[in-house]
Amino acid sequence: MEPFRFLHFKVYQDAKNYFKKILVISERVKSYSFKDQIRRASLSIILNIAEGSSRKSDLEFARFLEISIGSLNEVAACIDIMKELNKINETEYKKFMSEAEELAKQLGGFIKMLRAKKVKC
Repeated sequence: MEPFRFLHFKVYQDAKNYFKKILVISERVKSYSFKDQIRRASLSIILNIAEGSSRKSDLEFARFLEISIGSLNEVAACIDIMKELNKINETEYKKFMSEAEELAKQLGGFIKMLRAKKVKC
């Protein structure tokens, strides 16, 4: 198995870019615990892709991708709260949610492929 194969996955690259954007936008929040939570959740998306890619079975890898989706939902909830608190405007909200939806589709598709045994670990 190739070491650090996650580096070649589009979903990993896209999740990393999303994380960078979250780092910037979260600076608008004064609450340390909220800022920390959205950052940790967005980082968790990336780290679960990386960790799961090292697993020996497709089903194990798929489980880590499911955890990434859970973290992505957590980020989406935080983005929704930021909109309610007027920390982001409607345009930013739509952009962040659209990117989250795209990541969710990528992760979901990857999970389906793994479960169908079309990707070998």
